[in-house]
Amino acid sequence: MTAFYEQVDEQRFRATEHTAGPWTDKHQHLGPPSALLVRELERCAPREGTVLSRVTFEVLGPVPVAELTVEAALERPGRSVELLSASLSHDGRAVLRAHAWRIVGGDTATVASGEGEPLVPAPGCAPMAIPDDWQCGYLAAMEWRSVSGGIFTPGDAVVWARPLAQVVAGEEASVVQRLFTVADSASGVSSRLDISKWYAINTDLSVHLHREPVGEWFALDAETVVGPTGVGLASSVLHDELGPVGRTAQALYVRER
Repeated sequence: MTAFYEQVDEQRFRATEHTAGPWTDKHQHLGPPSALLVRELERCAPREGTVLSRVTFEVLGPVPVAELTVEAALERPGRSVELLSASLSHDGRAVLRAHAWRIVGGDTATVASGEGEPLVPAPGCAPMAIPDDWQCGYLAAMEWRSVSGGIFTPGDAVVWARPLAQVVAGEEASVVQRLFTVADSASGVSSRLDISKWYAINTDLSVHLHREPVGEWFALDAETVVGPTGVGLASSVLHDELGPVGRTAQALYVRER
């Protein structure tokens, strides 16, 4: 089975060609490195019965398709709530940082509300069209199905996806890791601009989860707003096949190519 990364040692990982984004084969799409940092967060001072409630990534520069070093730390210990951090570096320079809140789980099933209804199941949707000249490593390492819209259809979109590659070679990824391979794609599938003429590059990604995801397929019910001063906002409701599981937000740097 293909993988996004090959493990070199405890902290070093070699990115494979399956991480490459659509703009250049030298830089990664943010989906795989997000999943790799979530893997590190899950392994940092693990505590049974805890869940990640929010993860925010700050993009400090292009993530190269190269060997990377991953680190994580428990920044703020707590009995019920903890703050974690993680970073991804290349040649001693951080290219991606993450902060995450981890919460001790509890039983709130009797008061759960506001989740919304499940979307159309992923296997029943049509494959999302991707032109041959956009079949980059990342896009080809994912399976995409469209309820409405998609990468080359400007406007709001509802798109299902699942990774066809392992996050780390020889290792079964957690459900949360698999979800994070998808989460950064909200701005791509719901772009309102001709992506051959405009850049809309996200400087960050925040993911809030209100329950633990399940399964293999995840959907982005996504929309993008472009403001008049070169800034945009992409957001989505994240779904698994049971229904909504959380929300994403990305600030966008928008410029004509």
